Amino acid sequence: MKESLKIIFDFLIENRIYNKELQTRYYSGIVKPQNSKAEKIVSLLYHTANTQSQPKIDNLAEFYKKIYENTDLLNSFSGFMSVISSKGIETNNYSGLYNGMKNQNGWGEKTSALFAKSIFQLHNNEYPNELRIWNDAPTDLEKNDCFYLPVDAVIIAIFKNIQPKNWNFKNVNQIIGENYSGKDIEVWDDLWFWGFISQIGTGDGRKMGWNLNKYWTLRESDKSKKKIAEIKTKTEQFLNILSKSTLHNTVYN
Repeated sequence: MKESLKIIFDFLIENRIYNKELQTRYYSGIVKPQNSKAEKIVSLLYHTANTQSQPKIDNLAEFYKKIYENTDLLNSFSGFMSVISSKGIETNNYSGLYNGMKNQNGWGEKTSALFAKSIFQLHNNEYPNELRIWNDAPTDLEKNDCFYLPVDAVIIAIFKNIQPKNWNFKNVNQIIGENYSGKDIEVWDDLWFWGFISQIGTGDGRKMGWNLNKYWTLRESDKSKKKIAEIKTKTEQFLNILSKSTLHNTVYN
């Protein structure tokens, strides 16, 4: 499994530009239309929570009420942390942000990891400066900080394809965390993009294959014929890597 992860990771590193372009357009649509820092964060919170397939509406409503009662604290990272960690037990880093969000009404592991990942990307100096929201958000992962991959059905399907077992948020993050750390975990977030456009069907009936229709459903994807052809070629490379990884794990495990 370790060798399979390395081959996939090398592909993700080599092709970072594609998901980064999409993510930049995605964040721009969320952040740039808003006037204040508080409005930008609220917009990001809503977009992130809406990625849930079965959101707990009543719980989320309670969370949003708390957020709107503390909009004056949304102008800084430390202020936001005080809202989600009223007892002050969470540290002002990305691990603390994830844990603090996970304890909020209506937020689960995946959406909490997704929000923490988004805040990191908006402040890690690798995206346009105009997308930055807070002046005090960490720009890097310190020694004692950690990162979690927003594992969902798309990523789980990839891991099942490589090695059939009962994969979930916890054990996917565990195996990645055993082999990668720090900012490398954020690289693994690109796996969702390549996984989404290379899966046909849903649930246990998913099959691996280039899915042009899924690519078209991504609002921020580049719809030019040249770019689609380029990404199709890259996706076929990705699928070939997965196929070889599956064969390797079948033979040696």
